[in-house]
Amino acid sequence: MGDSGTDQGATPRREASTPTVTPVLVAELLADGDRMPVYVHVIEHPGARVLVDTGLTQRHPAVEDMDPLLTPLSEQADFDLAGVDVVVNTHLHFDHCGGNHLFTGKPVYVQRQELDDARRQDDYTIREWVDAPGVQYVPVDGPHELLPGVRLVPTPGHTRGSQVVVVEAAGRTIVIAGDTAVFFDELDDPRTEGQRLVRGLDPDEVWLAHQHEPWRPTGDVDA
Repeated sequence: MGDSGTDQGATPRREASTPTVTPVLVAELLADGDRMPVYVHVIEHPGARVLVDTGLTQRHPAVEDMDPLLTPLSEQADFDLAGVDVVVNTHLHFDHCGGNHLFTGKPVYVQRQELDDARRQDDYTIREWVDAPGVQYVPVDGPHELLPGVRLVPTPGHTRGSQVVVVEAAGRTIVIAGDTAVFFDELDDPRTEGQRLVRGLDPDEVWLAHQHEPWRPTGDVDA
């Protein structure tokens, strides 16, 4: 793959002949006394522009203790909302689906297990953000090819219905992992089924929702 993307504020242009991945910072949350970034990721594919997760666009009483600082996609002058063709939710916790309403009429791919849990379980997420008016989910069951070289892979662990997006091109494998891992050491020493599955993909880099830079392998790990 070509440039994996380092511009953290701009929507990439649809020029690349192979897919590229660009992180976009949309919020910061207070966690254990520190500010934790919230990133969404744009896949610029020759066939479509794919947005992985949507962050959040407003504060909510349920998460006021995390003192969200917001830079939502809808307020970023260089982000073209209308240019997004497809949305993927790695899972449906509030900080990953709170901008879904911005993409009315666009397909939003999510694992069926995740959608069921978000709708049925109490204290799971912010339900009005999950089922905001006009959000059109495409539930999938298991692995799914989204575009040539771009596929969805279930990675249970953080939630039962978590999934990652695997981008393969030019002999490289890039994974957009949401919260399948939150910290790098969870991929250095994988503990959950989902983390082991990610390592089993032998990725060149893994973008996480709450890290500024991608994780890259430094050595072998037992599967």
